[in-house]
Amino acid sequence: MIPEKIGRYVIKSELGRGGMATVYRAVDPRSEREVAIKVLPREMLHDPQFRTRFEREAKTIAMLEHPAIVPVYDFGEDDGQPYFVMRFMTGGSLSDRLRSGPLSVPEAARLFARLAPALDSAHKKGIIHRDLKPANILFDQYGEPYISDFGIAKLTEAQGSVTGSAIVGTPAYMSPEQAQGNSVDGRSDVYGMGVILFE
Repeated sequence: MIPEKIGRYVIKSELGRGGMATVYRAVDPRSEREVAIKVLPREMLHDPQFRTRFEREAKTIAMLEHPAIVPVYDFGEDDGQPYFVMRFMTGGSLSDRLRSGPLSVPEAARLFARLAPALDSAHKKGIIHRDLKPANILFDQYGEPYISDFGIAKLTEAQGSVTGSAIVGTPAYMSPEQAQGNSVDGRSDVYGMGVILFE
């Protein structure tokens, strides 16, 4: 069942659902702009440290300023559910586009020329994505690509009892060290981007 509101945001529809989150299309009544709200499961709050970590990580993610990173406008908790409010991207995802076949080499080069500096900028601030995949590359109405869900995987990593293991990510795009549960740095994201480029 779709909630009517999350925080002050009025929910319009469900955009998608995954293992660790549900995403809704919503309207911010203050600014009257459309937004996307990613809601993390209530079960995550069983960890007393999660609320503190959630706020710290959310602030860090919200401070990421790059033209190719989906901006986080707000974050909070509603009735025990943590949520992020992000720009609503109207152009679909790279996984949507890949369903009709691979991109041309010039188009792939154009995307990566925009996305790679965004990744580099985040890594310089010590933020690793941990779950790069075509579904997390979104397009605006002009066809420009953006990386979404920055750092959210880090929040879910420690929730072993929720996910069944402390390894969070998408296996097909995961570096070997991440798949083995070892600590990762920016090179793990570069590996994920390489898999996306190959695809």
